[in-house]
Amino acid sequence: MRLRSKAFLISTGILLLMVLASVLFGGFASQNVDLPKVAGVGSAVAVAEDTGALEVTEAATVDEAEELVRSEEVEAALVPDPDAPLELTVIGLDEAPTSVLAVLSVTPGIELLEPSGQNPFLIYLVALGFGLVFFVSALTFGSIIAQSVVEEKQTRIVEILMATVPVRALMAGKVLGNSILAFGQIALIAVLAGVGMLASGQDLLLADIGPSLVWFVVFFLFGFVLLAALFAATAALVSRVEDVGSVTSPVTMLVMIPYFLVIFFNDNPVVLGVMSYVPFSAPVGMPMRVFLGTAEWWEPLLSLGILVATTALVVWIGERMYRNSLLRTGARVTLKEALVG
Repeated sequence: MRLRSKAFLISTGILLLMVLASVLFGGFASQNVDLPKVAGVGSAVAVAEDTGALEVTEAATVDEAEELVRSEEVEAALVPDPDAPLELTVIGLDEAPTSVLAVLSVTPGIELLEPSGQNPFLIYLVALGFGLVFFVSALTFGSIIAQSVVEEKQTRIVEILMATVPVRALMAGKVLGNSILAFGQIALIAVLAGVGMLASGQDLLLADIGPSLVWFVVFFLFGFVLLAALFAATAALVSRVEDVGSVTSPVTMLVMIPYFLVIFFNDNPVVLGVMSYVPFSAPVGMPMRVFLGTAEWWEPLLSLGILVATTALVVWIGERMYRNSLLRTGARVTLKEALVG
């Protein structure tokens, strides 16, 4: 019990430190940047210089300014609006140059040469965050459940427990107890991330990531119950702590696969679409799609429904395996024996 408590505290501490460090890094990075570089054409040069917050390169023509943008020598180009000479048009490459817009005293028109979605680096960081938190939490608490089941079986304590407590209640206690701890850890991380973003002035980022963060917490709750039932059921197949790794390795793979998929395919709509409807990867795949804005309003609800139904089925199968395997000692219990009894 003491070791399991230490594992919980250590994993929670590590994750909280990582979240806090990443949030603060983002805040400091956004406050310590060089002046945005822009190209100016005609009267736009004087307007840009008057701001005192832009590094201006004068261009002779609009085409020349656009070429500077395409070569990424400047972040944007400021040109007089042909329909309203006293107003400006900002020309960006693939997204609105927010750093330039923020320092202009007027809101200009915006023209994008190569429109695209969100910042790829931000997408990668969000994917890494979801994948890593899911991976560490699920693996930590799943291993605690597996170790507990085998230890009780190896020392025959389970025989005493089964004489006073129904097997279903015994398994439910392990799964629900660790699920509450895991959920509390995830909720704490989500709150810390939100508070950190507000404190460091990253309100806009919080507005973007907030909905997906909420969905991640909800999906994780049911996804972890599914995995916890599998960890408990597979661990009951063996009678020695030394063998627990071999029987729980398939469940461990179910935890690792979503992590690697979301890291390597965080901008692939096909892979994320499949992940969002596969129960064991939905806790990572669907929140990513919500963040990217590629999921319709009803899709998270449908995916959650599939996950809840699958979790109920897995818990029922896991309880049967757990009940049929607990009193079998010695040789490893086969899957058929665990299911049939």
